[in-house]
Amino acid sequence: MTFKRIGLVVKNDIKAEQKAQALAKKLKEQCVIIDIQNSLHEHLPDDLLCIIVLGGDGTFLTAARFIGDKDIPLMGVKFGEVGFLAETTEENLDNALDMVLNEKYLVQERTRLKIIVRRNNKDIKCVDVLNDAVINKSALSRLASCAVYIDSIYLTTFRADGLIVGTPTGSTAYSLAAGGPVIHPWVPSIILTPICPFTLTNRPLIIPDMAKIEIQFEGNPTDIVLSFDGQEMIEIEPGDRIFIEKSRNVIKMISFEEQSYFKVLKTRLKWSGGRS
Repeated sequence: MTFKRIGLVVKNDIKAEQKAQALAKKLKEQCVIIDIQNSLHEHLPDDLLCIIVLGGDGTFLTAARFIGDKDIPLMGVKFGEVGFLAETTEENLDNALDMVLNEKYLVQERTRLKIIVRRNNKDIKCVDVLNDAVINKSALSRLASCAVYIDSIYLTTFRADGLIVGTPTGSTAYSLAAGGPVIHPWVPSIILTPICPFTLTNRPLIIPDMAKIEIQFEGNPTDIVLSFDGQEMIEIEPGDRIFIEKSRNVIKMISFEEQSYFKVLKTRLKWSGGRS
């Protein structure tokens, strides 16, 4: 019988590395250790059933960027501080692995956004993000003035420390810290969350995910950067335009029950109440 192999992506952490060694010993020839720092996604084996990510959300986002448009489900295992993207924990990993090997799991799709940076009428960057694209100014620079167009119609100019354009998955990341809403990952939407806006009427906005966003910079933008999932960034120059829309490439995530998101949400946000 031919078995599909399981990839392991491991955070640079002693506990995660020890767990990876134990998994590799258990899986034997079914295990493939994937070095996402020094490999190219074109080199991923064709026979991967899934990739197990041992680490926090940052490691998961790196793995998601690494696989590009390949149709390989990811399963996050919490080793970080928050772990909104983790389906299971270190303590429950052995049981989760057995369920994967016995194909007793669900695959849920998460939307990504395609980000294009256009400079002098040339696309200099095209990146898919799972969480968000963030426009940020340096600590000492003036407010960023981001003119936002939705489907070519001018919306408003956000004068703020920055602007977050996020997916529902990214609603529990930087956007949440900036006062944005929590959106269930199945809700087809894009979130615009200003960071410390100068005008109090500039509030977070939820728009349909079929909308196309264009961002222009008013004045002379200096010391402003655009980051992609907190993994990579590019400096913004005068005249740059940013185009954002729903990507055709989704991320597939392994889950073991339909509504596991709510359990993760309650646990990570430490919500409590009168019922267990």
